[in-house]
Amino acid sequence: MTDCIFCAIVDGDIPSDTVYEDDTVVAFLDANPLARGHTLVIPKAHHERLDDLPADLAADVFAAAHDLTDRVERAVDAEATTVAVNNGELAGQEVPHVHVHIVPRFADDGGRPIHALIDERPDVDDDERAEVAAAIESA
Repeated sequence: MTDCIFCAIVDGDIPSDTVYEDDTVVAFLDANPLARGHTLVIPKAHHERLDDLPADLAADVFAAAHDLTDRVERAVDAEATTVAVNNGELAGQEVPHVHVHIVPRFADDGGRPIHALIDERPDVDDDERAEVAAAIESA
């Protein structure tokens, strides 16, 4: 894809601080980090959303994220990390190329847990939850 910044990084047209690379995946420091050591893990092939990724490539991306999480924490002496994927523009995905964020977390960093993403939570009763579970299972 010619106008994708991550594809340009993969192609070497834009420099990056690469921390990991293999045949299918590359990981580099985020140019606009939320924390010191904030790392992005991407497939080299362009896929816009997580559900666009072939299963084997998704496995490669998440295997790399799994390996890198501990390495990022150790490198910046972080107590924890938030690992996240914004899947689609409405979810906050700014670059339309699948990427996994590994964000180091520190005491008093002002970050919030994933349950703080949504201020107004729905009131879902047992019957509705069962309906949604069945719909997901059969989709």
